Order: sequence, then structure tokens, then C-alpha cells
Amino acid sequence: MIHSLPLSPALLLLLLLFALLIFLVEVRVLTYAYRKVGVHPRYAFAVMLLSLVGSRVDIPLFAIAPTGAARVSGPTIVALNVGGALIPILVSVYLLARTRMYSRMLIATGAVAAVVYSLAEIVPGVGIAVPMIAPPLVAAGVAVVLAFRRAPPVAYVAGSMGTLIGADLLNLGQVARIGAPVVSIGGAGTFDGVFLTGILAGLLA
Repeated sequence: MIHSLPLSPALLLLLLLFALLIFLVEVRVLTYAYRKVGVHPRYAFAVMLLSLVGSRVDIPLFAIAPTGAARVSGPTIVALNVGGALIPILVSVYLLARTRMYSRMLIATGAVAAVVYSLAEIVPGVGIAVPMIAPPLVAAGVAVVLAFRRAPPVAYVAGSMGTLIGADLLNLGQVARIGAPVVSIGGAGTFDGVFLTGILAGLLA
């Protein structure tokens, strides 16, 4: 029989310090990414923290009556995820108002939304699956073409909003038809897609 040895206080402290170091590095990288896309340094950490904490919060919007194909008798509640939808929308509006690159951001967002919609697959019990690397690459590429010197904010808006539109909004009817009690826009797996796509697209650009 194999017995596991208890961790010594010194080793436990070392592991805790290592975990803290990784956390601080990630926080620094994410904060830098928000600053890079145009969020003021004073607000970058707050935006990142609200995004992460808000990923657990859903705001109910409306209900969709079940169809004949639905597996449950009750309506489907459509909600807005704070971290995966509300915060990226607010940041995008802020960047749009600050840069005034309306047409470029609109074109880039439409391109990303079209690609994400074509790649999105509805997985029962999981949600909407999209290849993680595709949206940020498309957003960064389009942003560089449309706004070479000011690509990061365009990439962030296109990446986050394009993913949100292409993955969730355009598939809202199909997701509701599977009979899920709650559909969270920007929630669950889509949060990772929207959050990481916006950040990665800004950094890549």
C-alpha cells in the first residue's frame, strides 16, 4: 500500500507563493492588455476584476415560450452575463466613443461575427463551441488591415462583439429550441470566447 506523505510547512508555503506569483503575472498581463487596447490604466484593473467576478452573474432579460421540439414545458429565460457580455459591451462602447472609428469597427465586427457564426456548433448540455484561436486571429488581421496604427482597439471591439454576435445572438433561437431553462448571452463557455478573444485580439494587433 502506498501512503502519501504530508506536505511540510515550507513546501506548502512555497506552493502558495508560486500560485500567488502566477496569479500576479496573469493579472499584470491582463491589465497590460486592457491598457494596450485603450482602457485608461486607472480603470484597467477594475475592468478585469469586474469581468472575472461578473462571469458568475446573469441578468434576466426576457423569456421565450417553448416550442414543440423543446424537451421541457417551461419557458427559456434569456439572460445577459455581466462578465461575458455587459462588461465587453461597455468597454466596446467606450472605445468606440473614444476612437470614433465607427465604420472600421463595424466592418471588423461584421467580419468576425460572420466567421464565428460559420464555425459555431451547438453542443447539447455544453453550449456553443467555437475554435478558440480563430476569432482573435480574424479580429487582429482585419484590424491591422483597416487601422494599422490603431489596430488594438479595433481588434478588441471586433473580437469581443463579433464573437458575442456570431456565437450567441445569431444562435439564440436554436439554443432556446433545445429546451434549456436558461440561456445566458456571454455566459458559460462563451465567456471564455468573448473575454479571451477581445484580449488576445488586442495583443496580437
